[in-house]
Amino acid sequence: MMSANAPDNACLPACETLPATSGDGAFAEVLLQRPAGEVREVLYWLPALGVSARQYLPLAQALAGQGIAVAIHEWRGIGSSNHRAGRHDDWGYRELLLEDIPAGVAALHARLPRQHYWMGGHSLGAQLASLYASLHPARVAGLVVVASGSPYWRQFRYGRWIWMGYTLAPWLARLVGYLPGRRIGFGGNEARRVIEDWPRSGRTGRYAAAGSEVDFEGGLRALDLPLLALRLHDDWLGPAASLDWLLGKMPHSQAAREVITGADLEGRRADHFGWMKTPAPVATRVAAWLAQVQSRDAAT
Repeated sequence: MMSANAPDNACLPACETLPATSGDGAFAEVLLQRPAGEVREVLYWLPALGVSARQYLPLAQALAGQGIAVAIHEWRGIGSSNHRAGRHDDWGYRELLLEDIPAGVAALHARLPRQHYWMGGHSLGAQLASLYASLHPARVAGLVVVASGSPYWRQFRYGRWIWMGYTLAPWLARLVGYLPGRRIGFGGNEARRVIEDWPRSGRTGRYAAAGSEVDFEGGLRALDLPLLALRLHDDWLGPAASLDWLLGKMPHSQAAREVITGADLEGRRADHFGWMKTPAPVATRVAAWLAQVQSRDAAT
């Protein structure tokens, strides 16, 4: 049975694919879901680690049912990407943030020109959306953070075990040539330098990208944007302390925090990935917040 909050997807236009080519030749398709009527807002969405763009189409359709166009980024190494992590194909945060996301946003701009876009994401995607916003604050209207937080090991209940994982993952990636995430049950097959950059932030609590001199921490501190943070009640991968650590890096951003519970998700556990099976409640919260921000801005 369709949820009362779910859109009638039959009324939506077909999902479009926007080709995006980075400066170094990396290619992927950005998925664009438009609403049936007028586009009120445009959200550029970044997936979680190892999750393909197509898995967020139900969320995009739920948002499109409320007048919000959603462009879903495809990570290098997965889905439509022409790269696959391996001993001879490697990349890190530098390529993702300085090459691929700008190429995807440019592809969106060619199709739906806007002065700025809302940026959002799930898990690691929300972290990288925040880092992108710190690089291009004038191009970002605000941030949507879902089931995310800093991976800093001290913010987790079993932090010492997590710290051990951050130490072992880069070693395994160097040994194999990539992190065999599909085999070990965590993420996808991830590039070695991604598995250097991500665990470094987990060990130190600070963001950096190998091969880049960008001061991400300073950029985050300077951000002054509206921000919605949706935490999942049963999400041990994104506990409240982890989210607090991430939001604490952006003290000038006006953060609204809400918690999604199992009752919101038709009885499903409100965990790190379970919400994706029932995305309408998340879409409803996002749409309501966007409307509230726009109304507040119009009144000032």
